[in-house]
Amino acid sequence: MRFPHPATEGLPMTDKSTPLVLEALGRAVAEPAGLPLHGGKAAPGLFAANALGKQAAQRCKDDGLLRVVRTETRGKATLEVCAITEKGMAYLMNQVSPKQVLENFVRALESRQDQTAQLLDSARQMQAGLDVLKATAERVLQQVSHASGNGAAKPAGPGHSANGSETWTAEVLSYLARWQASGASEDCSLPDLYRVAKQASPQLSIGHFHDGLRRLHDQERVYLHPWTGPLYDIPEPPYALLVGHEIAYYASLRK
Repeated sequence: MRFPHPATEGLPMTDKSTPLVLEALGRAVAEPAGLPLHGGKAAPGLFAANALGKQAAQRCKDDGLLRVVRTETRGKATLEVCAITEKGMAYLMNQVSPKQVLENFVRALESRQDQTAQLLDSARQMQAGLDVLKATAERVLQQVSHASGNGAAKPAGPGHSANGSETWTAEVLSYLARWQASGASEDCSLPDLYRVAKQASPQLSIGHFHDGLRRLHDQERVYLHPWTGPLYDIPEPPYALLVGHEIAYYASLRK
């Protein structure tokens, strides 16, 4: 003879709401923080908002299988967020296979991992975008400061930077020619090119370097190629150059 489990005493086992109760408890056990008791299309809850779903939900609360952990206001509606109780856990384990409960846990874990990966990916993209914006803002501030200290900016020749003191473009063009002649499979990155220019003009700033590259690009002496991957994958974001609506990160000699 099978004696009733203490957690199931007084609970009807064959009514129509029992499958709904078991399904809801199976979902609730994988969501310790709670789920809305009733939901809609955008945010599903533990039970449907129809008559049978409301009856099953009320049964769970009356029998102590679920407890309200908080309420949330959405428009004119107030939603009850419920979590499973110890009694609800005992009832669930008495009615279904532990393997099924474990599968619910695994599915919930996989869902959380996917959500976490998406959040991390978004955070990396935002950080990379902020790095590029910061570098651009710093270059603009340098130009504003230079213009304020020296009056109207004077046009620079093709071999000089914006402050008229460094001559590094010839070395950059020579380096790009050697790079191209070497048969390299990819274009030269701007960080590598800046280090070449820096050796020729130790006082060269990134802002003046970018100004010079823009002039060479406008003079059709070099190509500036965009970064095509995700922004968060840019190895050295400060060297990236905003050209039109693209983020340039490579350069090549223009024939």
